Amino acid sequence: MASQLAILGRTRTLIKSLRPNSSFKTITTYGFLAQEPQLAEPTHDPATPLPPNPASGSPLYHENWRSPIANPSSSDAVLPLDFLHQSPSSRIQAISQTQDVRSLMNVFADWMASQRWGDMKQLFEFWVRSLDKNGKPNKPDVNLFNHYLRANLMMGASAGDLLDLVAQMDDYAVKPNTASFNLVLKAMYQARESEAAMKLLERMRQTGKESPPDDESYNLVLGMLFQTGRIDDAFRYIDLTLKSSYTLSVKVFTELVRVCVDKGRLDALVSIFDRCKSMEQNKALSPPWASCNIIADIALQEDNSKLAYHALEFLAKWIVRGEQARPPVWLSVDEGLLVSALGTAGRTYDSNLLDASWAILKRSLRQKKAPNPEAYLARIYAFSSLGELRKAFSTLNEFESAYENSNEKADEELFSPFTSLYPLVVACSKRGFETLDSSMFSRREKWKRRRGVRGLLDGFENLSRADPPYKSVAALNCVILGCANIWDLDRAYQTFEAIGSSFGLTADVHSYNALMHAFGKLKRTPEASKVFDHMLSLGIKPNARSYSVLVDAHLVNRDQKAALSVIDNMVNAGFEPSKETLKKVRRRCTREMDYESNDRVDSLAKTYKVRMGSENRRDMLFNLEYGTEFAS
Repeated sequence: MASQLAILGRTRTLIKSLRPNSSFKTITTYGFLAQEPQLAEPTHDPATPLPPNPASGSPLYHENWRSPIANPSSSDAVLPLDFLHQSPSSRIQAISQTQDVRSLMNVFADWMASQRWGDMKQLFEFWVRSLDKNGKPNKPDVNLFNHYLRANLMMGASAGDLLDLVAQMDDYAVKPNTASFNLVLKAMYQARESEAAMKLLERMRQTGKESPPDDESYNLVLGMLFQTGRIDDAFRYIDLTLKSSYTLSVKVFTELVRVCVDKGRLDALVSIFDRCKSMEQNKALSPPWASCNIIADIALQEDNSKLAYHALEFLAKWIVRGEQARPPVWLSVDEGLLVSALGTAGRTYDSNLLDASWAILKRSLRQKKAPNPEAYLARIYAFSSLGELRKAFSTLNEFESAYENSNEKADEELFSPFTSLYPLVVACSKRGFETLDSSMFSRREKWKRRRGVRGLLDGFENLSRADPPYKSVAALNCVILGCANIWDLDRAYQTFEAIGSSFGLTADVHSYNALMHAFGKLKRTPEASKVFDHMLSLGIKPNARSYSVLVDAHLVNRDQKAALSVIDNMVNAGFEPSKETLKKVRRRCTREMDYESNDRVDSLAKTYKVRMGSENRRDMLFNLEYGTEFAS
């Protein structure tokens, strides 16, 4: 019993020596083992670790071992009790001691979402000065270092500062990649350092596989070049971007369109559109709706049919997107713009633009109303310019069907071969009877048709028997006037007779005017006058064009007095002579030296307030011609 008390006393003395300031009571319920503990003396102090291996390669080796920070093992990861009461800097320093590369990346991902850029920067700097669980300095990889670069960028670091940080990556045996240089380019973008950005991009291109430029690299440089007005350099890098099969951003593409339109670089814009359209990466690019309308307007003003076609193609894509949206957005292109596009298609002989314009017009109207007469006339003009007479007559048929119930005065102007439909007349007479014949026949029928005055009528008879049948007085009037333009009176007369005999239609005032014009061109004025009288006998009221055509027939025969008589009848019928008609009569009076008739023309011009003007140049040529004849 005495020996047991002695052992217990020595145990209390040992505990007090280990924890001198602690108060405790020793209570036990176990049986005491009669043995004396033997404590081993430590050979060295465990609180003082060995310095790290100098061969670890850390650039901060001297700082790490001269001011070491204890890095607990993974099994000792419980935070100290006073962690929440520490300062932010101390807290971040404590976090840096417990992270490896993967866990630090996760921390950075969370902090990026909350934009804790300052904490990210500070944590990285603490972390690279700390030791890992093996006692070696922490070594970042390129992705971790890029997070550090991004944090510096978001805190306002300049491009020079970021370049210095990129240079420090070599100290850690880390190679910068494309993302590293893109962060530098972003800093240059904010400072608009376009010259330095181009040099950095060239360096990235020369490095090859280590850090080649990507889509973001080119888009950042292009954005800087457009902002600083370096258009030629921008076009050069756009060419490199497309050749390298990279994708243009929507922002850069929109800025490119704006600059090209403002600077008048329309051909370059067409080339870029063509190249983007042929690339899988860029074919979905499209300017905004408003920009598409501006492009189309500028292109039509310059008669650039290719650019106009691209603009209409973009507008069509927007219309389809709007219809597929939920709820749908109904977009429509201005009809006046499309009428201008049809006119441009006719002037530039562009069938693609013609088809696209008409398709978008029908899509925009959505069958709620028929296109305006100007749209039909522009389409007829375009087909006539292209020599597509079949399609031109088909459009005329649609035109007549849409406006067959229009009022009489408007109908007279809409379907007049002398004004609205005159492009179709010109197309019919462009190559003489060959055009008129070949336009109405299929290839198989051409060899067995009989050339001459019946060829054209046979072609129209085929159309009249088609499904649906096509019979049109307006179309035949265009043919009659077309025959008159090529001095083919026989064909014109037979076409006029066929209106009633072959097609069962009734000739209108335009039919008689066209026939009178055919007689007048061949100086057969009496026959033209008989046609006029025949029209009156049938109760068909002549219009102003009827009198003008008859005046021209008399002037061809140098009968200015008869022409003035027709003008008097015209005035009595309630029509006013046009300036063109009065100038023709005055010109003939001057040539025939009929001063009395010339005075009557001047009186009519004053009555109707027509400013005739002078014809000094015509008179000079007339006097020169006659002076040469007298001298000879």
